[in-house]
Amino acid sequence: MLPPTPLLTNRLLLRPYEAADAPAFFAVLDQNRARLQESFPDRLQAVPTLAAAASQLAAFADDWRTGRFYVLGIWLRETLAYLGDICLMPQLDGQAEIGYYLTAAAEGQGYAREALAAVCSFGFEGVGARRLLIRCFASNTRGQAVAQALGFAQELPEPAPASVPWLRRSFWAREFRQPDILYFIRQLA
Repeated sequence: MLPPTPLLTNRLLLRPYEAADAPAFFAVLDQNRARLQESFPDRLQAVPTLAAAASQLAAFADDWRTGRFYVLGIWLRETLAYLGDICLMPQLDGQAEIGYYLTAAAEGQGYAREALAAVCSFGFEGVGARRLLIRCFASNTRGQAVAQALGFAQELPEPAPASVPWLRRSFWAREFRQPDILYFIRQLA
């Protein structure tokens, strides 16, 4: 078990959530719901209300204790304004996946790069990952630029298993089309 230790950058404080963070956590999700829907539908579905936000933060604490999922809120060090969060999920064979979001007002100021750099160090040194993965939509050019600026290289995804001919996702649609998702990988040096 990793202790819930904060990560500090020049401008940011990244730390595991506390129960008192529920109002800020909920407010950011609620105010950015339409913008985050495509990339974070599970998070938004899990947090439709302030009460659900408190429950979700308690679940994050349990996930941290078990090593299943490490979620850190992102705050400005100077003002303690809450900006979003970043998470690292250990997977098989030494890989861990990173996901993050920021409020609309926090985008374009280098906060994502700063938070991602700290979480890459945490993933390699703290968690012991040998390979980090970021997935983003092909249309998310900002996310791609952030990943590439921190040494992630685009990689083709593993081929999907052969489709099951008798399974259809919809009665009306014969083909289920997923949005184009890009994979960015960074290996332990």
